[in-house]
Amino acid sequence: MSFVTPTSSPLRPWPRPPAALPAERLDEPPAGARITVAGLVILRQRPGTAKGVIFLTLEDETGVINVVVWRALYERFRRAVIAGRLLRVTGRLQRENAVVHVVAEEIEDISPMLDRLLEPEDRLPRVVETG
Repeated sequence: MSFVTPTSSPLRPWPRPPAALPAERLDEPPAGARITVAGLVILRQRPGTAKGVIFLTLEDETGVINVVVWRALYERFRRAVIAGRLLRVTGRLQRENAVVHVVAEEIEDISPMLDRLLEPEDRLPRVVETG
């Protein structure tokens, strides 16, 4: 059983959004499954040859996540795509050979969660295993 208790541990918990699938588990859902992922934006690409498609690379505590943002969706979520530092993306899982992408359907800027990393240590939760 796990529960959360305050601690003064020097390790700060990663700001895990609820219901976000970690990068290390992207091999579990079938292709075409609708999933939600979240991570720090480490790369934004908009190649001239991609006809307006934007490629994002997110990173969570377990690995990287490739996200494809089609032009129409980009216009709808433009602010989050351009300025977001921490994003939650819901979309369809796509597999081509050994490459896994999430084709975005919804994008949410959850950058304010990063502020939790600046909270005083005595206010941070810690997961404690009990028997």
